Amino acid sequence: MSNSLLGMPELTRPQINYLIQRANYWRENWANPPQPLAYRTVANLFFEPSTRTRFSFEMAANRLGAQVLNFSEAASSTTKGESLYDTVKTLEAMGFDAVVIRHKENGIVHNLSSLVEVPLINAGTGTQEHPTQCLLDLYTMQQHFGGLNGLSVAIIGDIVHSRVANSHLSALPKMGAHVIVSGPRHLLPADLPRPIEFMPVDAAVAAADVVMLLRLQLERFSDLALSIDIYHRDYGLTETRAQRMKPTAMIMHPGPVNRGVEIAGALIESEKSLINTQVRNGVLMRMAILEWAILGEQE
Repeated sequence: MSNSLLGMPELTRPQINYLIQRANYWRENWANPPQPLAYRTVANLFFEPSTRTRFSFEMAANRLGAQVLNFSEAASSTTKGESLYDTVKTLEAMGFDAVVIRHKENGIVHNLSSLVEVPLINAGTGTQEHPTQCLLDLYTMQQHFGGLNGLSVAIIGDIVHSRVANSHLSALPKMGAHVIVSGPRHLLPADLPRPIEFMPVDAAVAAADVVMLLRLQLERFSDLALSIDIYHRDYGLTETRAQRMKPTAMIMHPGPVNRGVEIAGALIESEKSLINTQVRNGVLMRMAILEWAILGEQE
């Protein structure tokens, strides 16, 4: 039975664990993977710029044996006024097996899901959800720490505009992790759901097993209210601030990274960083997601 991946609130803890297990399966079979999606076709519909998500979905589909067609808005009928709904219905009629969508509008994949039968995969919508990034982050934490239950994760930065953060605020407590948020007050949600906790940056860094930095999404707001240098000093993971981290704590970032803004450049490739591991795991998790979306859960 096929599945749509709309957002993290819709996924159960067993489903998340299943996808983590399948990502690990594809890691173990990386050198010579079977191709369960041979003769299947996946459409990538990206209405916003993307490097990691788009290319990792393309690579994931290819390694599973699927054919991938990348949508170009400039060369599509959307320039003639065709709606996204009509575009997806057209792809469905052509026989596509899954449609991956990135879009600036909140809720658009959820709204489409009730109108079409083809499996939809949310590759990032507005400021609301980025479930595939969240899942690969969870897999990275599971892989490094051996489990998620009881893990303390500090998410620091522009949380109010971050679809990755919104996905994690739903998923991490579900998986038994303790979530800490920190950053400028005007970039934090007005109301934090329990049991998520706010801490000043230095305290959050010192308390966490995972320090997850978020970039400033300046394309989504115009008034930062402080300079980039002051932001880095007061809220970024500087080399000095990183010394407050637990000896076993690790650094994560969903990307793209702005060096010298939310994180010091020297920390990105340091031994305490999982940032490049996240990128590698993105292909594995998206293999798991495509397989699950098209074929359902495998034995």
